[in-house]
Amino acid sequence: MKDKTLLGGLIFTGVGVIVIFALWFFVLRDTQLSSGPMISVPVVVTDAQAAIFELTTNSEARFTLNEELRNVPTTVVGFTRQVAGQIAINAEDLSTAVLGEILVNARTLQTDNDFRNTAIGSRILFTDQYEFIRFVPTRIEGLPAKAAIGEEIAFTVTGDLTVKEITKEVTFAVTAVLVSPTQLQGTASATINRADFALTIPEVPGVANVDEAILLEIDFDAITQ
Repeated sequence: MKDKTLLGGLIFTGVGVIVIFALWFFVLRDTQLSSGPMISVPVVVTDAQAAIFELTTNSEARFTLNEELRNVPTTVVGFTRQVAGQIAINAEDLSTAVLGEILVNARTLQTDNDFRNTAIGSRILFTDQYEFIRFVPTRIEGLPAKAAIGEEIAFTVTGDLTVKEITKEVTFAVTAVLVSPTQLQGTASATINRADFALTIPEVPGVANVDEAILLEIDFDAITQ
């Protein structure tokens, strides 16, 4: 009888270890850190008079969506300042403006919950394999002819957004201000659907009714090189 009890205890302990390991591997384990400093993809300049503005570390990329966490309606906001990109503009002729590829380091996205952060990295965005979210602009619409210092302008930027291995066309609404001849600031926003990018929420106790729609935003601060 003692042998059977001992054997049962060992089996129970072994199962417990396996469950704990599985929980760590699939939910709690940390994803890889950023592979290095953010480096912008050089913008292709079409106007010899254009100035090239580089996004600074004051820029921030965010996502926002709603869920129920332990039956409490919760707004989830994730953010990172690991954002890179270049913008080429001639304030006297905005028809030649070019927005380069925007990179967001998905490994560095943070919310207010460590368990959620780990799940986002390891089970939703798979950031060990797909470190960057990429946006490649294809057209800019609605720009005025010129930009005066301190004047806010509104326009749209359409391009190819790649999350993991999936690419979809997305249009961002943008407001921007040329703060000075050497500084450009603004905000861009767009709404995407989770299903379009296969952003499946894992089954986690206490989490339910996660929104299909995700708000994407970038607050950008850029200075001339």
